[in-house]
Amino acid sequence: MKQRPYNFSAGPAALPAEVLEQAAAEMLDWHGSGMSVMEMSHRGKEFISIAHQAEADLRRLLAVPPNFHILFMQGGGLAENAIVPLNLSGGAAVDFVVTGSWSQKSFKEAKKYCDAQLAATNTADDGSHTTLPAPATWQLRRGARYLHVCSNETIHGIEFHELPDLKALGSDTPLVIDCSSHILSRGIDWSRVGLAFAGAQKNIGPAGLTIVIVREDLVGHALPVCPSAFDYKTVAEHGSMFNTPPTYAIYIAGLVFQWLLRQGGVAEMERRAAQKAELLYGAIDASGFYSNKVAPGCRSRMNVPFFMPDERLYAPFLEGAVERGLLQLKGHKSVGGLRASIYNAMPLEGVQALVSYMTEFQARHG
Repeated sequence: MKQRPYNFSAGPAALPAEVLEQAAAEMLDWHGSGMSVMEMSHRGKEFISIAHQAEADLRRLLAVPPNFHILFMQGGGLAENAIVPLNLSGGAAVDFVVTGSWSQKSFKEAKKYCDAQLAATNTADDGSHTTLPAPATWQLRRGARYLHVCSNETIHGIEFHELPDLKALGSDTPLVIDCSSHILSRGIDWSRVGLAFAGAQKNIGPAGLTIVIVREDLVGHALPVCPSAFDYKTVAEHGSMFNTPPTYAIYIAGLVFQWLLRQGGVAEMERRAAQKAELLYGAIDASGFYSNKVAPGCRSRMNVPFFMPDERLYAPFLEGAVERGLLQLKGHKSVGGLRASIYNAMPLEGVQALVSYMTEFQARHG
């Protein structure tokens, strides 16, 4: 098969070619059923088997304990900014650590439903986010219903490489993590987490599916105004089939989970992520031409924003990148510059091709 371009989009993002090929082969007739997955009843035996396998594979990949529910929902990470406080806050105190655009959105949305307060932030005077506040400095309220962090900020390229241990800080507050843009690139210490959520379109599958993994004792406390379809208790009791879920997105996610297992699981993805990130950041730091503004110990292994010394260079850089099959490298509009998202589906060869082009471009324009 002809080499596909390397897609560095932050989301919806690239999928493994093997997954796309399998989906194409099964498009008209899934396993002799005579139906496409898109045509199946979500309560029929065929789709139920797909959903059960996807859930089991995800539980295996992330070593999710049996006292956590895995829910397949809709609305993306943005909707979870409302759905989480509707389920967990009780309208009471909730703490937030704001480290970039996504946690800022979460904080703002939660204020509609509860007493949301800022426990810590890395926001500089100029509005930038380049480091992480040390957990020992966080102002945690006693009795807060949960603490929210975005464990990987897609836009600013900041990652918690270790989740905070709230118990070590003297708090029994459950930790909620938005891990949309680095889920399945590393393990999750479930002893430190009460709820994890992720929009699928970055590192799992197509847009439309949201994964929620929630400890069972946190389920069943939704505010009366919470819509039934977003009440975690209702969703869990109906096996994520209370309303019609995003069936095709679940199917594709399931294929991705199987692909990950064949590759060696999350441990292998973490090894590859470190290798790819080291190559790209190394090229940026050594260049004297490109720059990354994030403190080295906080740099994301999934989303790498970088900049050049002259704004006039971005247009020709992007044009040349497309000519070489390097797609979607434009930085987010709120930050500018360039950004390479190097999720699990991005092979090492794609990062090598990008670094080679960056070197070539610098030689001509540096």
